[in-house]
Amino acid sequence: MNRTVKFTSAAWLLSTTALLGAHSALAATSCASLAGPLAPDTVITLAQQITGGSFTPPGSSNALTGLPDFCRVAGSIRPTADSDIEFELWMPLAGWNGKFNGVGNGGLAGTISYSSMAPSLQRGYATASTDTGHTNAGGPGFFALGHPEKIIDFGYRAHHELALRSKAIIAAFYGAQPKLAYYTGCSQGGQEGMMEAQRFPDDYDGLVIGDPDNFMTHHEVGAHLWITAATLGNPASYISASQAAIIGNAVNAACDARDGVTDGVLNDPRLCHFPAQQLACKAGQDPSTCLTPLQVDAVAKIWSGPDHVVGPGYDPGIERGGETLGWPGFITGSAPGLGSHTSLGLPFFKYFIYDDPNWDFHTFDFATDAPIVDNKMVSGQTMAQVLNAVDPNLEPVKERGGKIIHYHGFSDPDIAPRNSINYFLSVVGAQAEIAGPRNALAETQDFYRLFMVPGMNHCGGGPGANTFDTLTALENWVERGQAPQRIIASHFTNGAVAFSRPLCPYPQVAQWTGTGSSTDAANFVCTAEAGNNGNVGIALNQGQGHD
Repeated sequence: MNRTVKFTSAAWLLSTTALLGAHSALAATSCASLAGPLAPDTVITLAQQITGGSFTPPGSSNALTGLPDFCRVAGSIRPTADSDIEFELWMPLAGWNGKFNGVGNGGLAGTISYSSMAPSLQRGYATASTDTGHTNAGGPGFFALGHPEKIIDFGYRAHHELALRSKAIIAAFYGAQPKLAYYTGCSQGGQEGMMEAQRFPDDYDGLVIGDPDNFMTHHEVGAHLWITAATLGNPASYISASQAAIIGNAVNAACDARDGVTDGVLNDPRLCHFPAQQLACKAGQDPSTCLTPLQVDAVAKIWSGPDHVVGPGYDPGIERGGETLGWPGFITGSAPGLGSHTSLGLPFFKYFIYDDPNWDFHTFDFATDAPIVDNKMVSGQTMAQVLNAVDPNLEPVKERGGKIIHYHGFSDPDIAPRNSINYFLSVVGAQAEIAGPRNALAETQDFYRLFMVPGMNHCGGGPGANTFDTLTALENWVERGQAPQRIIASHFTNGAVAFSRPLCPYPQVAQWTGTGSSTDAANFVCTAEAGNNGNVGIALNQGQGHD
């Protein structure tokens, strides 16, 4: 269990007060006056007004448009001699809503998430992002080679420092602290949000956490490396992007209709048990419509995950469904070795674990080498302690009135959807120890709700309803006490809504009523499904965490 020291409200106040001291005379002052030292380890390198509604981020040729006039602050935080955490904070020159929104990263980070900051600024937020202490010069993950403190910055420290420094600068600029702080992030940003909730629960009043890579060391072994080995360990096992449609069509033919609506979306793919062996070419069959035995074996491994080799509960496999749109980017790539599992996974092992740019993935023995990843030491901590956000104790978030909306695409081809379900159930199990089994689910959902998104790939895309507004739902929960009973999601085709669905708080699922159009969310209800309730029961009776 990843038990970590929590920052109390008093500790945060002392830290922020110390930071404000550096700019105590600048309350409600001009943007340009913010430049200079903020604290002994922090300097603001740029403070300028951006006007005219458009901003082109550094290194990009694509302008962000429709922006209000804002104060752009850029700076560097150096909590250790080997740290250089670059960040930007954007603050509206007029119409500030009094709130702060920190936004997360993707992949192995290394860049500031300008595109995620823009929508928050448009909503009136002061918003900030960080590169988490490194760039991608030399390629993804190269920063970690010989730099353990940068790994810690990436793992959990950078976003905490970002929250503290941003609040101090906001107070200096507006003359008032933000009345509320929200976090939003998906993928690596989901891991960052989980770290914030578990390690530093006072940083944010509410968090939106999407498709989180919060069990990162197990994901690197059980998804990135496992899928790389399954598809590239033998060159003949490689599955092409065009063959992803063969797999997706077969899965839909077998399982799509079981939820009452034939729409190319599996409501709960865990209930689909289509065997990979049925994809194998039969005598006389056109080979462009089926898979070879080695390819079939690779698909079976992708769906099953590594548990039968590494150990029970290590990492869930990728769910069936969504292969046509999801697999080309993450699993197959446009050519062997270009899928995201490989392009992001191999650098992790080369630079985080083995400190060897020439490391060969064929040398990894899943049955014996997985513990090496968890136990690699990083400045007195294990890699698991630095990167994994799996502590089920969210009581500090609950006690301070914080709220968490957690979502995950049920057709995510990158991070196993059941990873999110397993973590949610571990929190329910922790609440059972406090409130008793009868009240555990209700106590959990009083501050933390999980929404599985049928047919959505990784953080978006896919055949399902994949566009939805979680930040408004979070605002309504934190500011008005309106817990999200359902979140309406839409699927767009050619810029128009093709269909909509309600997203339901787990363990509920959306069920078509049988009347009215099945393309309209109004004709669906959130209802319990037997399999889901059974999983909650397991969590309460036996415990279901990541210890």
